[in-house]
Amino acid sequence: MSTLVTCKELTKSYGKNTALNRVSFKIESGHIIGLLGPNGSGKTTFIKLLNGLLTPTSGELYVKKLPVGIESKKIISYLPDQTYLNMNSTVQEVLDYFGAFYADFDKNRALEMLNSLQISPKDRLKSMSKGTKEKVQLILVMSRRAELYVLDEPIAGVDPAARDYILQTILTNYDPEASILLSTHLISDIETILDQVIFLKDGEICLQASVDDIRMQHQKSIDALFREVFKC
Repeated sequence: MSTLVTCKELTKSYGKNTALNRVSFKIESGHIIGLLGPNGSGKTTFIKLLNGLLTPTSGELYVKKLPVGIESKKIISYLPDQTYLNMNSTVQEVLDYFGAFYADFDKNRALEMLNSLQISPKDRLKSMSKGTKEKVQLILVMSRRAELYVLDEPIAGVDPAARDYILQTILTNYDPEASILLSTHLISDIETILDQVIFLKDGEICLQASVDDIRMQHQKSIDALFREVFKC
């Protein structure tokens, strides 16, 4: 087991508003970690910092001892909460794009998953339903041989059947030595696949623990504890 991500006193402010306040934690390899909190808790801010889309106000953030930058991006496969793909593109065109851009992209793995859904490489993204677009984007991300997969709200806004497929894809298409950081507020839907959780509240960590320890200590589900902590 190795340390993939290290945060030390990580802070991100927007003027007078602080999105993350002196956050410190580590992410180890070989785990599925839920980054959990209500909207506005700092989840997406942290994910954008981790992927180099924002710059910290203060503190330190490392990916395998590397500062966030070009080299760290080779380690992380990132699914943002909004698509960045060209909707006029065909599936084949985005496959070629990922293959050219990412050295660790496994095109055969992507084609196998697309075939299982009966999605043709000739299909255009703009012709697809929202749920199918979500599946294609996830397939692209999970077809990289990355060490850390960072998924921002991968099941938001899709129907229950699509959620089941997305979660199954996550579970069956990553190296056991890798880790997944999964951000969501839909706790009950993803609770069964988590090894660890990090609760963010008002930009601060209010809990980081293994799922087993939480169930033993609190005698309740992650969803129930989440509702108690966040009063929802």
